[in-house]
Amino acid sequence: MQNKRPLGEIEQINQPYRGTKNSMQQNTPADRNKLPIREVLAPALPKTGSVLEIASGSGVHVVCFAENFPDLVWQPSDPDLAARTSIIANTEQSGLSNILEPLNLNVQGDAWPRGHFNALICINMVHISPWQATEALFYRAKSILTPESPIFLYGPYTRPNVPTAASNVAFDKSLKDRNPLWGLRSLEDISNLAKANGFWLEKTIEMPANNLSILFRLS
Repeated sequence: MQNKRPLGEIEQINQPYRGTKNSMQQNTPADRNKLPIREVLAPALPKTGSVLEIASGSGVHVVCFAENFPDLVWQPSDPDLAARTSIIANTEQSGLSNILEPLNLNVQGDAWPRGHFNALICINMVHISPWQATEALFYRAKSILTPESPIFLYGPYTRPNVPTAASNVAFDKSLKDRNPLWGLRSLEDISNLAKANGFWLEKTIEMPANNLSILFRLS
């Protein structure tokens, strides 16, 4: 389970930030799960095109994926200024040219990018944000993704008739103690929301540390 910064209000900045080595956030959970996630993404992503990452956090994931899928252009985003600064620092250290400047994007806001993307990934956001953020994610995604494009979600979820791991029960309680609007979401609820917005569930994959990878595609 990875504890990212919650989604906040959209910040407005007048000057671009440039990262330094000290700007890079240390994110051990992302370092641990980036390779298992990469293995799931490999057959799911298009060979070429552009990928939008929502709630990119420190930038550890986007650097890993951009390095392993060099024919894709990666667009990271995060509403948190410190996260965006870290993304820039990680990108500059990597020397990769297929990662764009991170967007100041809150899924519930209006600053979504124009144009179309060929995939969208969202790692460890759904449980650390209000349900309305997930609703906005799918509602907005259907207008910027090309047909058959994937939405990839990763994190802890509950499932009908599947016992929830004790660690996830404790994690869910800790989230709700911090904010009653946060918490683990039901895979059934996520699937119904996706279906209502024109996405179908392609597969669910069990991941380390009681997480799930969930892959939807736009009809």
